Amino acid sequence: MAKPNPNDPVLIVGAGITGLILAHALKQKNIPFIIYERDPTPSSRHQGWALTLHWALQYLPSLLSRETLAQIETETQVDPEIAKNDSGNFLFLNLATGDVKWRIPPNKRWRVNRERFRGVLIRELGRDAGAGGTDTDSHTHTHIQWGRKVEGVTFDESGRPRLLFLNGEEEKEEESIPGRLVIGAEGSHSAIRQFLRPDNYVNSQLPIRFTGVAVDLSADEVAPLRAMDPLLFQGCHPETGIFLWFSMLDTPEREHEHLHERPSKESKSKARPYRAQLGLSWSVRSPSDEVPPTDAERLSNMKRRAAGFAPFLYETIQRIPEGTPVVEVKLADWECEPWDNREGTVTLAGDAAHAMTMYRGEAGNHGILDIFHLVPAIEKIYAGADAKGAIDAYESEMRERTQRAVRLSRQACFDAHDWESLNEDSAILARRKL
Repeated sequence: MAKPNPNDPVLIVGAGITGLILAHALKQKNIPFIIYERDPTPSSRHQGWALTLHWALQYLPSLLSRETLAQIETETQVDPEIAKNDSGNFLFLNLATGDVKWRIPPNKRWRVNRERFRGVLIRELGRDAGAGGTDTDSHTHTHIQWGRKVEGVTFDESGRPRLLFLNGEEEKEEESIPGRLVIGAEGSHSAIRQFLRPDNYVNSQLPIRFTGVAVDLSADEVAPLRAMDPLLFQGCHPETGIFLWFSMLDTPEREHEHLHERPSKESKSKARPYRAQLGLSWSVRSPSDEVPPTDAERLSNMKRRAAGFAPFLYETIQRIPEGTPVVEVKLADWECEPWDNREGTVTLAGDAAHAMTMYRGEAGNHGILDIFHLVPAIEKIYAGADAKGAIDAYESEMRERTQRAVRLSRQACFDAHDWESLNEDSAILARRKL
């Protein structure tokens, strides 16, 4: 293999949170990179509901600038006032009574709106990218190429990797510029994973189904929910095994942030409502447990499955307006199986490397820790170290750590629907830590 060109960039596939944090870290190290993202613009697709950062918070200061980290803290938390004195509670309820059955050991946490988090990362990455660089709806960033759907990887005569992607509607295969290293960070349906493991890249679906909504609630409607915990809680019905997830997505105070003032009593009465996420999941025991195809049928299903909930929970589900979009979250995972990294030129990070369910809220945290370990490996490569040795070491740590995490998250998913088996050692109730 020819000696690599030090100006060849890291080719990052995916402008999600993992790929963007990697880009920020490389930018601070003056390591060249380009992100290729399939979406035509940052706002063309909804980027999920919310994300809990907990044990991975300690790694962010080494990956992001102080300015970017400060803006994430102030601009993206779902309730900035609560965040100032957050108890760190993770509550698990008896859904039949509404009582707290378990208190998961608390951690310092940031509950962040995923879309705003991503928006800050895109905006700050583009600060020095020229015209349009600070506009999160622009696709002129020199760091990010939008509308580039990656299909795989090829190599030039010197062994340098290039990305293969389709060119818009023409479906014509083209190649990227050559890179030093390809990082697949494009989520659980990763094309780079498929390239690395064509024999075993498909996620394993669990026999649990989940549907959820984002819904607006008045102050009176949200009050009994926030009385349990102002940010989030979860629970199981002892008889039916139905699981409920509640999380805040936005608060009226956000409307006044640009004014740098607290809303008055009068303005609060005119403020937009609270916005929350509500999700239900259940075990599949017959074909009737499969998720229906339409929003109307899915909402009807959620309302039916809330039967037997404590009144304040039951009423919350029943109030979800007709016509509300109901999203199915496919509960599936992939255990970070071994792959051939092509002499240290192609690897994975985040959900592309280790898809896991959300019942422990750790997927995003592991993605951040991946980047914490990957960046020093990339530094070594650009300093002249053996690429395969550096990437092998990165993958070895990640694989050992996340294979266990995937299995633990899978067990937490099963635990969440099995009231009789729950105890303080259950995967869903155990402390969130490495």
